[in-house]
Amino acid sequence: MSILSVFHPSSPELPNKLLTHHDDIQATLAEQGVRFVHRPLELRVRPGSATDEVMAACGDYLDQLMTGHGSTVFAVLNRDGADPLQADVRDEHVHDAEEVFAVVSGRAQVGLRLGGFVYSVLCEKGDQLVVPAGTRRWVELGETPFCVALRLFGSEQGMQARLTGDETARAFLGIDEL
Repeated sequence: MSILSVFHPSSPELPNKLLTHHDDIQATLAEQGVRFVHRPLELRVRPGSATDEVMAACGDYLDQLMTGHGSTVFAVLNRDGADPLQADVRDEHVHDAEEVFAVVSGRAQVGLRLGGFVYSVLCEKGDQLVVPAGTRRWVELGETPFCVALRLFGSEQGMQARLTGDETARAFLGIDEL
């Protein structure tokens, strides 16, 4: 189930608002310039699968997304357990291009700083978030990550994350606490 939690920065342990209906999540995020869509996916790919297997399973879907959003580059987030060698995506960062974050399997929580609040979206298979360029964000996968997500961007330069250095993102309830 997709969940949107809205936090005031002064109370990262207690959401002000909690929404579970796709239409409510979509409308609330749209007020902040973020698009949310849920579409059932028939794709079957297990997190942790080899890259060629993921690409074989997701290739047509990736092409549809890239064409539909005018994206030129992508990255695959593919995690099936804690691996100390993988980069920590929980650090708050910004991108200079719009990002399409599409969950293909498993789940991920995306935190967004918007209009003085933190919007935390628990995304599951079939969820797509379109996050405007320059939005402060982070991705929470929990203690035992289990997720395949496609991350699409409009340019190679826009794909590069710039860390904000603000560590308060870690104070908000994560995927394992909601």
